[in-house]
Amino acid sequence: MAEKQQTLKSSFSIEGVGLHTGQTTKLTVHPAEPDTWYVFKRTDLEGTPTVKADVDNVISTKRGTTLGNENFQVNTTEHILAALYGMGVDNALIEMDGPEVPILDGSSKHFVEAIEQVGLVEQDAEKEYFILKDNITFEDPEREVEMLAVPSPDYRITVMVDYRSPLLGTQHASMYNIKEFKDDFSRCRTFVFLRELMQLVNNGLIKGGDVDNAIVMVDTDTSEMSEEEKDRLAATFHRDKSELEAVGIGILNNVKLHFQNEPARHKLLDIVGDLALIGKPIQGHILAARPGHTTNVAFGKMLKDLIKKEQKAAPAFDLNAEAIYGITEISEMLPHRYPFLLVDKIIEMGDDYVVGVKNVTMNEEFFQGHFPGNPVMPGVLQVEAMAQCGGILVMSQIEDPWNYETLFVKIDKVKFKRKVVPGDTLVFKLELIAPIRRGMVTMKAAAYVRNQIVAEGELMAQIIKVRNDERVKSEHSS
Repeated sequence: MAEKQQTLKSSFSIEGVGLHTGQTTKLTVHPAEPDTWYVFKRTDLEGTPTVKADVDNVISTKRGTTLGNENFQVNTTEHILAALYGMGVDNALIEMDGPEVPILDGSSKHFVEAIEQVGLVEQDAEKEYFILKDNITFEDPEREVEMLAVPSPDYRITVMVDYRSPLLGTQHASMYNIKEFKDDFSRCRTFVFLRELMQLVNNGLIKGGDVDNAIVMVDTDTSEMSEEEKDRLAATFHRDKSELEAVGIGILNNVKLHFQNEPARHKLLDIVGDLALIGKPIQGHILAARPGHTTNVAFGKMLKDLIKKEQKAAPAFDLNAEAIYGITEISEMLPHRYPFLLVDKIIEMGDDYVVGVKNVTMNEEFFQGHFPGNPVMPGVLQVEAMAQCGGILVMSQIEDPWNYETLFVKIDKVKFKRKVVPGDTLVFKLELIAPIRRGMVTMKAAAYVRNQIVAEGELMAQIIKVRNDERVKSEHSS
């Protein structure tokens, strides 16, 4: 059974300070319609502009992942996105009255708890996964980052961090299924080395810093800091300067780690949030060595490019599959006859789609005049063939199809990509755009030859009753 998309049962709000901007922001997450994915809205700006959580909308990866454009931005998006993705939310509208997602305790914990409190609701739309079919590799030699994606039935992530620090050392973390996110990863906090932190503090870039929103790792002697630096650091993290003298090598805010490898687990959390920007749930195993926001987003763009290519590529059809309907059954459902019956067999069928085949030969009558010496199948007949294939889907759901016909009402967005010639095997795929109502049928249609699309469009038809039941039954029994 197909898995359905989910959204929140109701809205929730969280307020807090942004780590980098120091501004207090109220964030409210609302349910959203199917296929929305995640959208941020700045309610504090004129026109309440929105930006979709998409790798193509990333404008910065310095100290976090920032979305937006030249007019506005949304900072530090990774933790809320990780929470939504990790909890199975497929669609959400995230309203903010400030520029930065609240840092809270530096993890996804509070967002996850809020999602759990309001609960989820199933939606009337199928969840569409990005399924990795081949290995994908990424390398950034300058940052010493390597990432690899391999096929897997579940969303798995394996992370290795190595910052050449005597305090941190080398750490690994693994998530075998996204269901582990809530208990094993969502509460893992962001971390920073004191040497890096001082650069940010000295440049006034940590305006919302606090001992409660990050793990500060000290792997150098604090006695080497100047008094001015100690003053700045103490003011930023609301501590007494004298406490810095006693830290030595360790953790500045003296917090108890949730896990021994909490830094590596937080890097895994960041990957969940950053790769949510590809716009689809993932089926695959991500392996990452020394990852960061910049490389996560770069790798996400590779995955997004692959998704775009797959959307343009032809679906995989098994032309050797046994026919669901052969020409005899098709003739019982459609009124068309030689030389205008343009579907030879049906090889796939579901509740809302059908796949049919037409073998094009030089014996087709229309090739006599279209064109002598240069036979090309007319585009209008390709559209007719797609419509007949769609008609079989409709008629297969009617108990007495011989009493009904489908008539064209509208043809829209039709494009012809390549010519069709004798010897080609045309494969048609028709999908319902909306449920059939009052006899009206609207379908998305596509025709392929050798895994390349040759024609596409949207077709609308009406089902009408036109035949006498007793007469047709007599014809079929004779």
